[in-house]
Amino acid sequence: MAESTDPVTVKSPKELIKRFYSQQQKRVETYHLFEEGFRAYLASAPNYNFPMYRQLVNAITQTFQSISREIICVKQELRDSHNQKALASLVDKVQDKEKCKLVLTVNLQLAEKDLKDTQGVESYVTKVTELKARMKAIQEEINEVLEEIKYESEDLEEDEGVEAER
Repeated sequence: MAESTDPVTVKSPKELIKRFYSQQQKRVETYHLFEEGFRAYLASAPNYNFPMYRQLVNAITQTFQSISREIICVKQELRDSHNQKALASLVDKVQDKEKCKLVLTVNLQLAEKDLKDTQGVESYVTKVTELKARMKAIQEEINEVLEEIKYESEDLEEDEGVEAER
């Protein structure tokens, strides 16, 4: 089992969900930095600063791996320590969709660079448009699962309150 950042204290499901959302927010911020760095890379055309971009990709990759490890710990604790299989499954679903989003992001960046280098060749315009549509769709899917987690965890909090009253 992967190590949690706080292995001594077992966190409540509510605390685990807060930790999950915190990591998701960190992921959003990391995507923003990735996009900013990519825009700076594109702006350096035609003499691209590839070493700077490679360094950015390495840092972003490490951050995403750290986030993923943390979320896997949350999922495992929800499933194993709290028998919250539905929530754990939803967290896993977000992870899968985020993997797809990262692949799409890389493919979109490559297509946007190709488009810039070819100065608007129609096939590249089409590819970028298609990838942007797929990116929008995967983001909507992620948001839908995040909503499911929100509703599932609200029920959980209500159940905890009922248990405390007994």
